[in-house]
Amino acid sequence: MNRIAMLLAATAFSALAGCATMPNDAGSDAGSDAATLHSRILTLDTHLDTPLHFARRGWSFADRHDLATDLAQLDIPRMEDGALDGGFFVTYTDQGPLTAEGYAGALAHARARSDLIDATLAKHADRIGTALTAADARRLNQQGKLIAFKSIENSYPLGEDISLLAEFHAKGVRMAGPVHGKNNQFADSSTDTPRWNGLSPLGRKWVAEMNRLGMVIDASHSSDATFDQMLELSKYPIILSHSSLRSANDHPRNLDEGRLRALAAKNGAMCVSTIYLSEMNMTPERAKLFAMYEQIGTMPPAQQADLTRRWRELDKTEQMWNADFEKFMAMALRAIEVAGPDHICFGADWDGGGGLLGIEDISAQPKITARLKAAGYSDADIEKMWSGNVLRILEAQGGGAVR
Repeated sequence: MNRIAMLLAATAFSALAGCATMPNDAGSDAGSDAATLHSRILTLDTHLDTPLHFARRGWSFADRHDLATDLAQLDIPRMEDGALDGGFFVTYTDQGPLTAEGYAGALAHARARSDLIDATLAKHADRIGTALTAADARRLNQQGKLIAFKSIENSYPLGEDISLLAEFHAKGVRMAGPVHGKNNQFADSSTDTPRWNGLSPLGRKWVAEMNRLGMVIDASHSSDATFDQMLELSKYPIILSHSSLRSANDHPRNLDEGRLRALAAKNGAMCVSTIYLSEMNMTPERAKLFAMYEQIGTMPPAQQADLTRRWRELDKTEQMWNADFEKFMAMALRAIEVAGPDHICFGADWDGGGGLLGIEDISAQPKITARLKAAGYSDADIEKMWSGNVLRILEAQGGGAVR
């Protein structure tokens, strides 16, 4: 199931429940203090779909791109501005048939995308470095370099060969989720009719192998039953790399507050996202453009520019999400209240459908820090949420230092 089909599965919408009015922007002194804090602390995002752009002709990760003329929400110059020090660059694979042929095609795609990430990072090694451990991230940050972890969204490419996880671990992958928008051989998706009632027998073996290798289990996109079983079976803390609260919008893709508390009790963390805070405005025109966006890496530059122009023109009359920065912050603050600052992180889903009015790309991220300061959270707690909790979970994995 591709992203467009998965996003079309969004059917339920309710107003944000019990959200207090957010405080006004801090005054100049407080704003300056928040900006200084944001530039000082280590900031990570756990789900970056930017590799979708790495193969684009005429596009460079090293160049600054303007949202008015380009759909990419992240590049090295905008990261270097201080909004984001690093994160997990995703190998995403579309869900296909559960057949030998389907698995083979998916594996070829995943290998190629992983290699593309490596090649792109190597090309800009003077500005961004690959991290395998929490210690690597801290070292790169001290050296003044940006940080790149690797992750897998949808383990479908593994087919029925769990040993392939070791291959991707050797390629530097340190986080993976079992499933995406449709059930697969490992587990039930949050946006599909249950087949396994959670994990399949193969999925249980997947959990054990993830633990053995020291790879972080990502429960975003998993059904409630899949989440429950991974939380129970995993020897180490798990994460949700890009999820929102169900109390903010009653959609199965989001996590309910009871499960967030259970996640916190097991020392895991949910990285709050900008997606599924509303019903999606997937009109026929938007659906057509989104399907084209999926193929942007194959388009000539003129066609890329035309897609951006059409997308931005549509934005003038209909936004993709009926939500904004205020709704995002209301949800984020509620999540912190439920789980505590030791169990919240950030994964906006940049370049994969994320972004809202007021938080359109990574340059808006210091606003989050300002709001957290205004809400009374300490500098130490804010740094935990931006990176400390993610690095703690990485360090907690039994084999996470294996190279």
